Amino acid sequence: MADYDNRFGDQTAMRSRFGMTEAGEPLSLNRAPCEELAPWVARLFVVDVDAPDDHVVDCGLCADTPILRVLLRGRWTAQTRYGTGRYEKAAVFFGPQTQLMPVKVHGGFATLGVALRPGAVAALKGPDVADTLDRIIYYDDIFGDRAWGTSEQLIEWFDPDGAPERWLRVAEKLLLQLVELAGGKKPNPIIEAFDKAAFADPNMNLAEFAEENAVERRRLERLVKKAYGQTPKQVLRRARALDVASNLIGVADDAEAAEIALRYYDQSHLIREFSNFFNNTPKRFAKNKHPLLAIALEARQARRMEVLGRVDPGDDLPWRKRGQD
Repeated sequence: MADYDNRFGDQTAMRSRFGMTEAGEPLSLNRAPCEELAPWVARLFVVDVDAPDDHVVDCGLCADTPILRVLLRGRWTAQTRYGTGRYEKAAVFFGPQTQLMPVKVHGGFATLGVALRPGAVAALKGPDVADTLDRIIYYDDIFGDRAWGTSEQLIEWFDPDGAPERWLRVAEKLLLQLVELAGGKKPNPIIEAFDKAAFADPNMNLAEFAEENAVERRRLERLVKKAYGQTPKQVLRRARALDVASNLIGVADDAEAAEIALRYYDQSHLIREFSNFFNNTPKRFAKNKHPLLAIALEARQARRMEVLGRVDPGDDLPWRKRGQD
């Protein structure tokens, strides 16, 4: 991969419907799902950014969960596992990323996103998560043979000029249908516990976690590999890097900054690990703009804060409070 150096036109040309961070990164409307969907859905979010037609965002994405996206506006280009993909006004499945996936968007863009919880793809009878890593797959190739999920059908459900909260409610209704069609099976509770533990301490001792949760170590590793598509150690390494990136971008709680840095043995370890995921040192990364990544990481951090009980759903988030001061 070429050295990542987020370059695009005048940042002030972008205007987000849902506000900007202190550093000028666009924000989304994001929230937890309705209670009925909580076992399968991690987060719902809507992005609506205005920009001139010739404006180009040259950025990237790195997510630890599969994300269902309806691309309502914008011309997207992504460097996936199998080469360059181009997408416009389509419903697509983004598999988790093992490192930064370079993504460009031409013009303004609006998307609806549904981040799935670990283990949800298997429960919903979707593809093997390991086969989706670093890929973007059209809904038609996953659910198109059923009564739910073709790209054309999903696009029709969402009015690009409609109210964003209505988009979220429509998405919830459609997902409830998918859960019913899949038989309503929930992800393994061990994975739910691992997910929370990874948020709390991505340096956790796996043997201790297995003992505390009465699961044999090998079985834990198999369950995690099935749910995430990667080994537990790989999942935890990515979690550490995503927390660092969130802090550098300004969508994390400043009170955690020191603790996040101390998860690494020393500065060289931090630089090496971070560069592995973002092809950039933390210092260089912090100097650049990351509009697409900021949107995705903010939704992740909002969920993390809620899962760990540091904020209640609907509460103001620390980084948004800073932007209001």
